[in-house]
Amino acid sequence: MYEEYENKMKKTLDALSTQYSAIRAGRANPSVLDQIKVEYYGTMTPINQIASISSPDPRTLVIQPWDASSLKPVEKALITSDLGINPANDGRFIRLVFPQPTEERRKELIKQVSKIAEDSKVAIRNIRRDAVEKFKAQKKKSEITEDDLAESEKDLQKLTDNYIKEIDKAARKKEEEIKEI
Repeated sequence: MYEEYENKMKKTLDALSTQYSAIRAGRANPSVLDQIKVEYYGTMTPINQIASISSPDPRTLVIQPWDASSLKPVEKALITSDLGINPANDGRFIRLVFPQPTEERRKELIKQVSKIAEDSKVAIRNIRRDAVEKFKAQKKKSEITEDDLAESEKDLQKLTDNYIKEIDKAARKKEEEIKEI
């Protein structure tokens, strides 16, 4: 009965994890490039599908396109992204050097983590609201009883509370990662 809504809430939590993995904390991680797409033969393509990405040291990512003609579009996509790092193009590959974050940058990242968490909580609450509205409509059509409606609302609230706790836990963990760098 609640599977549909629980699946939606789980997808929201998965999306949160994906967004958090794109926030750079500590060592240079290729996942920061997951959201960046390059125009490749007229199609917007993720960088990791047209190039190899390696991390020779904790602060550097090296992007080597398989097709040399895509070097400039990759560089352009990196410049226009919100990474805030200027790529160094040597004609064969692109090097991204991640600076040690300043205290100000850490605070910015923590604000970003909090905003993403809050957006996820709103999404979870919207899923709960939609479910409650559906159950109220069923009650109005006499498909369920008043007791069933009350029980459904209680169960949905428990489900919502559990997912919000998970979001809070993920946010605290990411904030700790950022504070440690």
